[in-house]
Formats: sequence, structure tokens, C-alpha cells
Amino acid sequence: MTDTTIKHPSQLTSGDFTAAEEPFSLFAEWFAEAVTGEPNDPNAMALATVDPDGLPDVRMVLMKGYDADGFVFYSHIASQKGQELAANPKAALLFHWKSLRRQVRIRGPVTPVTAEEADAYFASRPKQAQIGAWASKQSQPLESRFAFEQAIAREAAKHLIGSVPRPPGWTGWRITPQRFEFWHDRPFRLHDRIEFRRDGADATDSAWTKVRLYP
Repeated sequence: MTDTTIKHPSQLTSGDFTAAEEPFSLFAEWFAEAVTGEPNDPNAMALATVDPDGLPDVRMVLMKGYDADGFVFYSHIASQKGQELAANPKAALLFHWKSLRRQVRIRGPVTPVTAEEADAYFASRPKQAQIGAWASKQSQPLESRFAFEQAIAREAAKHLIGSVPRPPGWTGWRITPQRFEFWHDRPFRLHDRIEFRRDGADATDSAWTKVRLYP
């Protein structure tokens, strides 16, 4: 008779996970499970950058695409994250899927997406979100919520008919991983941690090496 007992995520075997030899396919597997098992925003990720004084900044953003070239998110170059990435184009990401008791850490250099990529993604957004992108002076002081609502109304009036173009400075970035760490909860804090890394002048052409880490 087949055992149909549903196990708690921390009781699931990690054999397949620890046997993986390449991080992107493992991420794809975990992300697919998060899409069905995480109740809210499985593509949410913490993005860490540093300011000119070396002080870290971290905030939640939404991953809008990933492939073998990296992980993509969108914002404005005038935002705090945009300014920090312009000065120091390196970042770290953290996906935390609490319902699955898993997390993935990613580190690497950052490059802007192409104008064509940014245009295509902006065109896919709801019109109200497109108008909001025009109205928001992201990360700048805002005197009142009413002032923001007025700016939204003005932009909405400008774009009553037709498509909304992408605002100047609104773009995306791609983080190309040089490090992955996959973490899976286990009982008694005996967690599984596997790190993948690639080094060299052009790390994108380097082979991945894997090491198991103490929890």
C-alpha cells in the first residue's frame, strides 16, 4: 500500500538536494515548489547593496525573471538601490521560503538589463503601476500622501489614451551569481547547507565547485 502521509518540510529527505552538481537547475526545482507551496510572493527576495561608506542596505524586491545569466529585478536609477549599484555594482540576494523551511543566498556582480528588456517588462505592467512609476520620485522626500496622489492624477490625465512609455531612468538589473548557498531546515538545528561557487577573471565561464557547510 502506498504511504500518502504528508510530511512536514523539515522531515523531507534532502538527498536529491545535496547530490545536485549545478545550482541553476536546483534553484529552478526549489522555486517551482515555492510557487505551489509558498502562500505569498514566492519571487520575493531580499536585495543587499552597500552605500559609499560601506554600510549595507537591504530591502525586499520582486524577482521578475531568471536564467543562466542571472536574476532580474526592476527599479529606478535615482532610487537608493540604483545609486548604490551605480557606485558599487555588486549585490547579494536572499530567498526565504518559510513555508518550505528553505532559503537560497546568492552573491555576484550586477549589470543593467538592456533597454529592450526594460521596455518589454514595463509594457507588461498594469497601467496604474506604469502611471505610478511616472508619478513617483523614488526614494526622494515626500511632503504628504496627498501630494503623491495629485502627481498620480496628473500623470493619469496625460496617459488617458494609448500606451504608457517607460520613464527615463526606470530600468532593471541582472545579478550574475558567483555564489549560491542552499539551506534546508532539519530537526534540532542540524540543517543542510550546500554552497556552489565559481571563481576566476570571468567567473561566468568557470566550472561550479560544491562544498557542504556546517550548519
